[in-house]
Amino acid sequence: MTNTHEEPLRALAAKEEEGSGPTAASAAVGTASGTQPTPPLAPVAAVLASTALAACGGGSGGTDPGDPTPLPTPVPAPPSPYSSAASDQEAARFLLQAQFSASPSEIATVRSVGYAAWINAQFAAPLGTRGWDWLNERGYAAVSDTSNFYDQSYPADHMIWSQLMTSTDGLRKRVALALSEICVVSLNGLDLNWRSHAMAHYWDQLVANAFGNYRQVLQDVTLNPAMGYYLNTRGNQKENAATGRQPDENYAREILQLMTIGLVELNQDGTPKTDGTGKPLESYTQADVTNLARVFTGYDYDQSQNQPTTVPGGTRVVPSTHFTRLPMALKESLHSTLPATFLGTTIAANTPGAAALKTALDTLFNHPNVGPFIGKQLIQRLVTSNPSSAYVGRVAAAFNNNGAGVRGDMKTVVMAILMDEEARSPAGLTQPGFGKLREPMLRLVQWARTFGATSQYGYWKIGDTSNPGTRLSQSPLRSPSVFNFFRPGYVPPSTALAAARQVAPEFQLVNESSVGGYLNYMQGVIRNGIYANAPDVPQNASNTNNGYDIRTTYPNEMAIVTDADALVARINLLMCAGQLSAATIKLIADALKATAVTAASTEAVKLNRIAAAILLVMASAEYLIQK
Repeated sequence: MTNTHEEPLRALAAKEEEGSGPTAASAAVGTASGTQPTPPLAPVAAVLASTALAACGGGSGGTDPGDPTPLPTPVPAPPSPYSSAASDQEAARFLLQAQFSASPSEIATVRSVGYAAWINAQFAAPLGTRGWDWLNERGYAAVSDTSNFYDQSYPADHMIWSQLMTSTDGLRKRVALALSEICVVSLNGLDLNWRSHAMAHYWDQLVANAFGNYRQVLQDVTLNPAMGYYLNTRGNQKENAATGRQPDENYAREILQLMTIGLVELNQDGTPKTDGTGKPLESYTQADVTNLARVFTGYDYDQSQNQPTTVPGGTRVVPSTHFTRLPMALKESLHSTLPATFLGTTIAANTPGAAALKTALDTLFNHPNVGPFIGKQLIQRLVTSNPSSAYVGRVAAAFNNNGAGVRGDMKTVVMAILMDEEARSPAGLTQPGFGKLREPMLRLVQWARTFGATSQYGYWKIGDTSNPGTRLSQSPLRSPSVFNFFRPGYVPPSTALAAARQVAPEFQLVNESSVGGYLNYMQGVIRNGIYANAPDVPQNASNTNNGYDIRTTYPNEMAIVTDADALVARINLLMCAGQLSAATIKLIADALKATAVTAASTEAVKLNRIAAAILLVMASAEYLIQK
């Protein structure tokens, strides 16, 4: 590999790391849902304070996918000179783009069967436990005046962390997570009964459609009760001339802007269409929004299966959880009767609501912008922030036609993204603009999956990790707004990326607080695990079982802990796909060797070395920038 310190993405990551290593302040950080402080990892803090790490690269994956046998009718891979991995490093790189982590057995499988066969095996893998069922299995549907699960959002936090850290269908969950950042519903904005169940079902639908069709994504998202609450389609009513009421335009605007066509007309390679003066052509107008909003009127929660319960000890009556996983129901009398003209389509006056919705979603889905607009964002989430226009064009073509005349086939799109020459070619490893900043929540998931972290009691009480000063500045399904955690076109100001007219979406999360917060939080997590109050019961509480419920003993790393070079090599492969530079490897290994560790050393001393090695890797720019 060539020296990567001058690459804009990694150079920016390195700059963000300057002077931000963990300090003794980390003693009060890393407490998860509990309040018990994690002891500082003094040797690691000292190492970070005395070394200016500015290098390391990696990815994301999962547990073993099971039988790698491809589907009877597998999705064909696009033509590419890179059909298989020539090394463990190439296999790990692929896995870190396709899922959440890479294990030695998965690396061996990829090398054995090839990329396309591995992807097709993932397409065939079962979904596993649904988030909605997970909540019920752990008692979160109980009606109690003490736990108040019907008013709580934290059960959904535990649910999604469990899904990301334990699922065996890594590719499906990775694509679903990407979809959750395009079609956004946030726990932060839900204030309905059984909000955690509603969020869980929203997640379950994204998972179910991750290998389905994007048209179904739009259908399910539009009628989902969580989305109905989040963007105001629930209870949205037709116009009323007497009162001056007009349909709420929130969802109409966001499905246009964020979930289908974007703000400007696009060529099929994702570049904007322009007028004679070079100005981008707007893809829709305010009139389009106003007319489209009429389609999304008349819908409300479907309470046809409601079995209300009176809360013990009071008079409050709460509905049953059933409505949270039923499509919203249409009340025709509240649906707009006016004609709706948008994007060149007209829905006639008095068209029944269901027919109007079908026409509207078909119109949006078939707009030529959707392939390049959605395709590019999926590339950004999985592979690189700045795909070439040719890469976007190839993925858009796969979206437009899966080879059998089907539009929006997500399997074909995913195959096209991961098998593209631009994703698989080793050239990207040395290209300054290739790659992406790894999202903070993905770093935590990768740590847990790579090193076998488990929740002793199975509740995965990690909680909301959004706080930038003390945690990750990001938590799954908790975007601060409908615009996701970061914008697809975000450009870090006053950087080489800005000068090169390149974007780095995830850097919108990066600031002085988030850099230090991440390092301090991960220092405690890596060494001690994640602390939880009452880890053995579903509700928030405190009992004698308070402690580090989510943790690992690092059995594989313990086996080689006395060999600092072997330890760094293992972490480099699994976390960074072997992309650490020789200088970074030496820097970390030398730091570890400064404290002698022998077979006779205590478990604590051995654990300190392992934790130091992992943290030093996860603090470096070559890890933070995934190539």
